[in-house]
Amino acid sequence: MTRALALLLVLVALVGGFVLIENGRRHAAEERASRAEDARREAEATRDLALASERVVVRYVDRVQVVRANAQIITKEIPIYVTPTADAACTVPVGFVRLHDAAAANQPTGTSPGNLDAPAAGVALSDVAGAVADNYATCHANAEQVIGLQDYVRELLRLRNP
Repeated sequence: MTRALALLLVLVALVGGFVLIENGRRHAAEERASRAEDARREAEATRDLALASERVVVRYVDRVQVVRANAQIITKEIPIYVTPTADAACTVPVGFVRLHDAAAANQPTGTSPGNLDAPAAGVALSDVAGAVADNYATCHANAEQVIGLQDYVRELLRLRNP
């Protein structure tokens, strides 16, 4: 009887060990499957983000190219709209040049010695028109960049919170 009991205990121990081993294998397989699923989702998210980034960059670059092309056209048209006669007739004062340059540098003008109404040497009205056109082109390019960044952030949020 003790021998039968001992045999039964050994059998129970073997079955229990087998069950534990199988549970461990099943758990390990589930863990591997879970990690594989996580890796697959991460790969999809990375792919989706790369595609979204590419779409946003292409749209941004296209819009900036349009801005630059329009700026070139406008700059070429300066002599048509600001003629040599207009250049000769309009004196650009030193005060205007100082104010414009301070605004372009985003710096206060400070004190302004001298006659601010005096003509600025070598600055024609057409030069002012060129600077203004260039400044607006830069402004529009910056605006397109901000729009592109906003689109990118919206796309990131959409991908992260479907």
